[in-house]
Amino acid sequence: MTVQQAVFRVFRERLPRFRFKSLKSLVGLFLVGAALSVSLAACSGGNQSNSPASSGNSAGGEKQNIELTLVGYAVPKAAHDAIIPKFQEQWKKDHNGQTVTFKQSYGGSGTQTRAILDGLEADIAHLAIGADVNKLVKGGFVKEDWTQRVPNNGIVGETVAAIITREGNPKNIKTFADLTRDDVKWVTPNPKTSGGARWNYYALWDYAKKTGADDEKAKAFVTKAFQNVVVLSKDARESTDAFVQQGQGDALVNYENEVILAKQKGEKVDFVVPEINISIDTPVTVIDQNVDKHGTREVAEAFVKFLFTPAAQREFAKVGFRPLGDLKQEPEIAKQFPPVKQLAKIDEYGGWKEAQKAFEDGGAFDAIEAAIGKK
Repeated sequence: MTVQQAVFRVFRERLPRFRFKSLKSLVGLFLVGAALSVSLAACSGGNQSNSPASSGNSAGGEKQNIELTLVGYAVPKAAHDAIIPKFQEQWKKDHNGQTVTFKQSYGGSGTQTRAILDGLEADIAHLAIGADVNKLVKGGFVKEDWTQRVPNNGIVGETVAAIITREGNPKNIKTFADLTRDDVKWVTPNPKTSGGARWNYYALWDYAKKTGADDEKAKAFVTKAFQNVVVLSKDARESTDAFVQQGQGDALVNYENEVILAKQKGEKVDFVVPEINISIDTPVTVIDQNVDKHGTREVAEAFVKFLFTPAAQREFAKVGFRPLGDLKQEPEIAKQFPPVKQLAKIDEYGGWKEAQKAFEDGGAFDAIEAAIGKK
């Protein structure tokens, strides 16, 4: 089975509400900034509640049902679908039979962030990139101390960058340095317009720094890599179409968890995980302004904290995320992840408050685009 068929099958299974007429519709497996149409689905063990959230007691002594709206980027939906029933069961047991129902909305991280800023009343957001949470902080929706209220500074899902190649890896691509070779062409969204592509940029930058480059040489390395990009698309939808459907390029940089998920389903996908890599950290937070408005803070915070428990992290691992804590040492989990010898964190580059500046007007990426004539 080809990589095209493998990716299509996994995406189709993960989002069964959608129908595709061609591989050109394929989006869900590639890169965090994918702009998907928002879908709303109730997840409550088969029941949906549209009643206002309430923590008051009913006449029988049981607490009234409560509803949460969970907004996320597309990738962790499969994990959420497995985790939510576990949380519902635990909450009902511990809170006098109170039922928690969930509305879920999934799409591109940037799209979801803008939707919240524009009035989507999410109680919880699981986004692809810390820069998007920073926008919610700036907008007054999330408090500045959001990273201090939960474990791991709010990072609930971790993965790394993987390079998908043509079948058999005919160009023998092994590291990010191979993306700078004259005989290698690759595909990526534009980091100016795609949040996920910003991880690609910093994976390249980090590789250069870890192999001895100063800032000037690192800039030259990243510039050379982007000079080899045959399609610098606006989003993951176009990148996926260019690589899979149109056959452009020798490689596509993607999340490791997405290709692992495809392999877990028995599909053949050729990819490599560079040994010098960057931790792609996906944050979760309550939306303070909305949970206070809805009266849902207690249960929303409990769900966010539940995502960090071993039970929840095991579900993340099942769909290809590298789990937090001791779970990553378990043999059955550890064997599915190729070793990474040097793993960087975005904090090494100032965190997203600083790292985001590279993609602002007049920033480092503008200079790269100008240098390679793709602006």
